[in-house]
Amino acid sequence: MDTSTGPADQYPPDIDPKAENEEESSSSPTVLDLTSFQLHDLETVEIPLSLTELDLTANRLSTLDPRISQLPNLKKLSLRQNLFNDDGIQPLSTWDIISALEELVLRDNQLKKIPDVSISKQLLVFDVSFNEISSLNGLSKVSSTLKELYVSKNEVIKMEEIEHFPSLQILELGSNRIRVMENLQNSTSLQELWLGRNRIRAINLCGLKCIKKLSLQSNRLTSMTGLEECIALEELYLSHNGIAKMEGLSTLVNLRLLDVSANKLTEINDIEKLEQLEDLWLNDNQITSLEGIEEAVACSREKLTTIYLERNPCAKSPNYIATLKQILPNVEQIDSELFA
Repeated sequence: MDTSTGPADQYPPDIDPKAENEEESSSSPTVLDLTSFQLHDLETVEIPLSLTELDLTANRLSTLDPRISQLPNLKKLSLRQNLFNDDGIQPLSTWDIISALEELVLRDNQLKKIPDVSISKQLLVFDVSFNEISSLNGLSKVSSTLKELYVSKNEVIKMEEIEHFPSLQILELGSNRIRVMENLQNSTSLQELWLGRNRIRAINLCGLKCIKKLSLQSNRLTSMTGLEECIALEELYLSHNGIAKMEGLSTLVNLRLLDVSANKLTEINDIEKLEQLEDLWLNDNQITSLEGIEEAVACSREKLTTIYLERNPCAKSPNYIATLKQILPNVEQIDSELFA
């Protein structure tokens, strides 16, 4: 996931913006990429009516050029990393000529609320990450066609108005102030849920069973129960919590990556049946001994290629590396040490 927050390096453009088209066609260019030109406005730029994609990432724009509203074929619009506030984005709510927009990126601006994009009836991707949004109020107006929603690095305190996205596949709400997992029960197509760096104390997936990637890193979890029915889960990130016991994992038979580093674990449990496990991150815990590890990875020993146990008491054991290599015949990495 891209977590850049600052503006791009400022430098003068070395290409004429009018010529910056991915598809070189004098008659009907479809893509215009003006990334990092540091433009304050688009007065000097030609905007062909044939555009399907317009990328204005990393400029200094604070108002929308009205010519954008006249692009009938526009599918993708990126206003990422500019200076737009709520008023600057407001015209989008009335531009029905671009109502077929499928991807709208407003990441890294100065928004304080979810903008009104109800005019876009075919929206698939909506990104308002890295703003100053305190509430998800307004999402109920976003098209139910949405497949990807990104609202990370804001000030959101509650998961709300997400119930009407039956096609949603990716939900990113990391780095907010959320305390409770809720209102997910209708998101039956959800495959990725990113909730790292919040204030969540308990796992509640509201009955969802189709999730493949789940991140709850850097929360306030003390237990990992609540995952038992997530049998499609392939990647699970639970690092930097207060979890003292590995449990509720035995049913996750498709799990390939398990990250429970930086918790309060003293032993390895409940992964004996995970035949698909390839990456196991257990570093920065309180695991005292390597005894029992061979039994714990009995079903995954052939698959496991990466294991982290550094900064546990057991990592100071005699022949630590040699013991793990003997247990895991196909291991490629132990902590920071790589093997050919």
